[in-house]
Amino acid sequence: MKVREIFAKAILTKTAISSFDYCLNPYVGCGHGCRYCYASFMKRFTGHLEPWGEFVDVKVNAPHLLRKQLQRARHGTVSLSTVTDPYQPLEKRYQLTRRCLEALLEKQFPVSILTRSVLCLRDVDLFRQFKNIEVGLSITTHDESVKKLFEPHSPPIRSRVETLKKLHEGHIKTYAFIGPMLPLDPKPLVTMLDGLVGEVLIDKMNYSNKVKSLYRRMKLDQYLEEDYFHYTGMELKERFEEKGVAVTMCY
Repeated sequence: MKVREIFAKAILTKTAISSFDYCLNPYVGCGHGCRYCYASFMKRFTGHLEPWGEFVDVKVNAPHLLRKQLQRARHGTVSLSTVTDPYQPLEKRYQLTRRCLEALLEKQFPVSILTRSVLCLRDVDLFRQFKNIEVGLSITTHDESVKKLFEPHSPPIRSRVETLKKLHEGHIKTYAFIGPMLPLDPKPLVTMLDGLVGEVLIDKMNYSNKVKSLYRRMKLDQYLEEDYFHYTGMELKERFEEKGVAVTMCY
């Protein structure tokens, strides 16, 4: 892993993503290295030659810069993060996400977090002090072998489910993001998340060209067809709604 410490010019950025006013990305690149990740487009702007998942730029001035920007920023919801995982492995060392959360807490900006990592439990003490915060875990399949194929360096599915359980038990608002839908069986996935989330977001594979050869090589072609996304998505929606869980279809 190539790690480079950099100084950002801005850290709090306005976004057109629905439900959010700002996005905040303390890192460029991500150690999870998910094969389908749309954020790999960032390489066009960073000049990295390393494969996606093998480099991370650390915005070491992020907390200081954020405090400066918050002095003049209009109050709004902040998404952590949109092109990186805020709790990727390097966060344990640099603690940029935690320090940025401390800055946001001072101004009580609403926060939405999305991660794949149990490391977010480290910051439950901060989560509890926010008036408005939600923490989501990306869970793209119920099958660990599929996870290992498409998300080789990311935490196990079971650890993500256990993280949601601990957050829920700690009275933190939780959600799950099932996106992109990898090969999965709706019934066991819904069972895994039963009682742990108040909302689920579902999305299909929107950047299939990145992984078509992998699907083909593993004889998983049928899981890239529109029928798969339509019928599996609708079954997930129906099963979650039967349990009283709000569902948003992102496609």
